[in-house]
Amino acid sequence: MSVVKVIIPAFNEENGVGHVIDEVPAHLVTEIIVVNNASTDKTVDIAATAGATVLHEPVPGYGRACLKGIDYLKTSDVKPDIVVFIDADHSDYPEEIELLIEPIVNQMADLVIGSRALGNRQKGSMTPQQIFGNWLATRLLRIFYGVSFTDLGPFRAITYSRLIELDMQDKTFGWTVEMQLKAAKRGLRCVEVPVRYRKRIGFSKISGTVKGTVMAGYKILYTIFRYF
Repeated sequence: MSVVKVIIPAFNEENGVGHVIDEVPAHLVTEIIVVNNASTDKTVDIAATAGATVLHEPVPGYGRACLKGIDYLKTSDVKPDIVVFIDADHSDYPEEIELLIEPIVNQMADLVIGSRALGNRQKGSMTPQQIFGNWLATRLLRIFYGVSFTDLGPFRAITYSRLIELDMQDKTFGWTVEMQLKAAKRGLRCVEVPVRYRKRIGFSKISGTVKGTVMAGYKILYTIFRYF
């Protein structure tokens, strides 16, 4: 049976993180790692009480939190076969982890993206700018890197060995697109599976503000052109 570990970056997600942890399939996942990314609420206490391993990344940044989780895996006695990334806001459905890892377990893929574009998306769960940004970014990935994606969704699974090979660097909003374009450049077997998506619990720090939306969009486009 594959060893599966889950990394959950979390910044002030006290209302969602406990639900996410509780709904991760215990029979599939060996360890849940919550990376506290400078939270000022009860995220840490709730995650620890729910049974997660809690790490701390004091400098804000989605990519930084993910990198902290990867560094932890590198030092773990039991290395995972598969690493799953999922957000702490309860917008994804943790029980669908089984769908994400299935192509990897069956040796049909190295990287699996949970596509909100292909799945059932609750009305209002993504802003118009998010939808347009995903369309533009995936179109550019196809043009410049020859790979077909429909989404840059954060809910994803990847083999641990391939994840380490990618040598991820981005510390903020370019994390997801960096992984996908590097996977394409290295010839990884990439597939998408439809996933459901619902309105997040709480307020989005990125898409919920004009500044966050602009900064995320700029970083995603910068990353696409940087590695071309």
